[in-house]
Amino acid sequence: MLGAGLRLSETTGLKWKRVDLRTGRIEVREGKGGKDRMLWCGDGALDALRSWRQRQTEEAGRELEHAFTAMSGGALGNPLDNRYAQEMVKRYAEKAGIEKRVTPHTLRHTFATDLLNETGNVRMVQKALGHARLSSTMIYTHVADADLEEALKGLRS
Repeated sequence: MLGAGLRLSETTGLKWKRVDLRTGRIEVREGKGGKDRMLWCGDGALDALRSWRQRQTEEAGRELEHAFTAMSGGALGNPLDNRYAQEMVKRYAEKAGIEKRVTPHTLRHTFATDLLNETGNVRMVQKALGHARLSSTMIYTHVADADLEEALKGLRS
């Protein structure tokens, strides 16, 4: 979610045939609003996906259709339940010592803010997030403005 800006439902519904483990390209099919889009993840996320695919295949004893699945009991191989994925994000954030409330949408927001800070291109962020309207993307600019304010204040010191 963090590495590509995926929505929760896009993550839990992601199929391996839509992930290119050589290039990091992720094809989102029928995201929100029924839109398709292409995303790419960085090397760290790509390495994690490769390792996960290998572990998932070994533990399940076969290749599974969905990228993120339950790995035990009668649910083995079933796509992760959205609620379970939400709890997993919360649990790992707490384990990492993050005191702030972290949700799957927090990860998407962080991705968008980082992309905007890196590129300065709000249209690129719009495309990556799959927003139909630029106004939906503009909520991420206030964070970049806060960073700008801090940087400019530092110049005057």
